[in-house]
Amino acid sequence: EVQLVESGGGLVQAGGSLRLSCAASGFTFDDYVIGWFRQAPGKEREGVSCISTSDSSTYYGDSVKGRFTISMTQNTVYLQMNSLKPEDMAVYYCARRVGSPTTAASDYNLWGQGTQVTVSS
Repeated sequence: EVQLVESGGGLVQAGGSLRLSCAASGFTFDDYVIGWFRQAPGKEREGVSCISTSDSSTYYGDSVKGRFTISMTQNTVYLQMNSLKPEDMAVYYCARRVGSPTTAASDYNLWGQGTQVTVSS
């Protein structure tokens, strides 16, 4: 079965760190873009970061630049989140698309189930 499974969410104090994982199964990382998105209650889904599996090029949203780092291994994409803020609290999703890197959620067609990140102030 082709799927993405997120893990690593949890409760952390402001200023702390978490590392999210997005494990892929049923396909290989040949030429895809894997993106991380987040959605807080009452807000639209926001693109956080993405990485090209073909050349490892990366992109970050302005709100996370300098704090979050995306990386990948053979079949897993990671999101290292440092200096977490209360406004980072959301459900985090990873997703896959074919094509050029973008943080537009509508361009992705395979989604994981999400993992909750809670940041206490």
